[in-house]
Amino acid sequence: MKTKWIITALIALLATTNVHAQTVSKDSINMLKQQKEALKIAKRLNEQKLKLADLENSVEKKTLDMQNTARKAQESANNNAKAADKLNSSPQSERLANKADNKAGDAKKDAKKARKSEDDLNKTRDKIEKLRKKIADDEAKLSAMRPS
Repeated sequence: MKTKWIITALIALLATTNVHAQTVSKDSINMLKQQKEALKIAKRLNEQKLKLADLENSVEKKTLDMQNTARKAQESANNNAKAADKLNSSPQSERLANKADNKAGDAKKDAKKARKSEDDLNKTRDKIEKLRKKIADDEAKLSAMRPS
């Protein structure tokens, strides 16, 4: 009985009070949307800067790798030339022919590694340039969104 009386009193109280919904102006909504977009751009900008730092740090290693593979390719080419010269002096020697063939294969593999290493370095540099442009674009968008 007591709970029935309390429930009835609460229903009567709720029915008699005016419930007002808080109104939000269109300007407030637009401002919140703009802030949300600014946060999204800022987050993307931060991720891009982290990726840029990683790529820039990898350039030095890739440059050293490229130099080492180019040097090794040059050494292999020189060894191949020496083996070919020795084979020229004794063209009937099967042992010298096998050595020259092996040296030529080594030179081919090392040259391919050198090309791949150079391509990798160039691709990394291209990625860095594209990322810098994206960062500049996002920074411009973000500065345009912020009030003066």
